[in-house]
Amino acid sequence: MTDSDSKLPIMMLHDRLLVQPTDEAGDRRSSGGILIPATAQVAKRLRWGKVLGAGPAVRHVKIDDRVLFGEEDQHEVEINAETYVILREREVHAVAAQRVDVSTGLYL
Repeated sequence: MTDSDSKLPIMMLHDRLLVQPTDEAGDRRSSGGILIPATAQVAKRLRWGKVLGAGPAVRHVKIDDRVLFGEEDQHEVEINAETYVILREREVHAVAAQRVDVSTGLYL
């Protein structure tokens, strides 16, 4: 790929989303203050990411929304030395955005 190719715009097709995962790697703390090392495998963890692009068939997710998705659902792609994830809209478990009207009582 030449330098001019790396500056081409990207259009997502169908129900695909281009997501930039947030870096949550590393140690975590439980609500009780217990340190949980990054190597601990308790259960399958979901990840948050920011939507950078959406295909024309995407109905419920908009660009700049935060989405929750599973590790097994993702396809990674590298663009300009940055790693992104391509998902189908149906692989998104939750959307966090100011425009969301329905509330679960949780604040992120």
